[in-house]
Amino acid sequence: MTDTIPATGEPASGRRAPVTHVPLSDTALPELDPTRPPWPGAVETSGGVSLHVRRTPGNAESTAVYVHGLGGSATNWTDLAALLSPFANGISVDLPGFGMSEPLADFDFSLDSHAAQLAAFVEGLDAGPVHLVGNSMGGAVTLLVAARRPELVRTLTVISPAMPDRRPDPRRLSDPLMALAYLPLIGRRARRKLASYGPRERAEQVIRLCFADPDAFPRHRLDELTEEHSARIGLKWANTAMAQSTMGIFRTWFARGPASLWAIAPLVSAPSLVVWGTEDRVISVRRAGRTARVLRKGRLLVLPRTGHVAQMERPVAVAKAVLGMWERVAANAW
Repeated sequence: MTDTIPATGEPASGRRAPVTHVPLSDTALPELDPTRPPWPGAVETSGGVSLHVRRTPGNAESTAVYVHGLGGSATNWTDLAALLSPFANGISVDLPGFGMSEPLADFDFSLDSHAAQLAAFVEGLDAGPVHLVGNSMGGAVTLLVAARRPELVRTLTVISPAMPDRRPDPRRLSDPLMALAYLPLIGRRARRKLASYGPRERAEQVIRLCFADPDAFPRHRLDELTEEHSARIGLKWANTAMAQSTMGIFRTWFARGPASLWAIAPLVSAPSLVVWGTEDRVISVRRAGRTARVLRKGRLLVLPRTGHVAQMERPVAVAKAVLGMWERVAANAW
């Protein structure tokens, strides 16, 4: 199976992405252990912000901060953080209201607020500029941090970031309930229906939407996801976080002028890697080329037979691309 295909930009427009390929690192990665359990987690306070985080130990001089997507958590980075641990100490965060991070009582779950909390947490780490890596909603959040707090960010990697995607994608209809749950107003009924599902059924719904090949999702990872959903049932803030963060994404998608993510992305000065799966049902790969182009130093990797969470579905390919960027940035060759 090939790791990459040429970056073709947006098929509808015929325009091409800034580069035709992303150089992959030749450095040997640790052997992937698909049975590895999630890294241990604990609540940590940094920069006046308390978040539940999972640290991936390493002896590297640099630090990578991993940020999950809507409905996700720090466990979404178990494999990728392990593969990159010799090259960067990993910190996977649970954003406020997700995973095991309790939000402040007045937290509004907007993308701006998520970004402000993340920036304060990263600044408090005192780890120098970090490698920021974000998926989906976390991709949009890390992009905002990179644009507004450039001194905190050494590189930016966004995996299927939640860039404005208002066009209907018929592939989302392969699981209409999950698709509707992401929509404002009419999605409320779908979210209530999902909330009535048991933890196992809810976990299976997520995997069907986010993976190109749901049957390839390891059974033990499904067990872990089910356990995580079970733990979150009793958290009083969980449903509010999901619903209001969803609305926060849609408000940003319909923002115009300087508040639009398309206007904010060109402000990012850090070397940037955009990763997208061709079978992404959540945010269309049609957004990939434009996203890479508007970033000042953006390059694009498009992965075939891959869905919305490439770091989980294709961790080795993503790790090679991320490490390739890190190496070239260190050599002033990006």
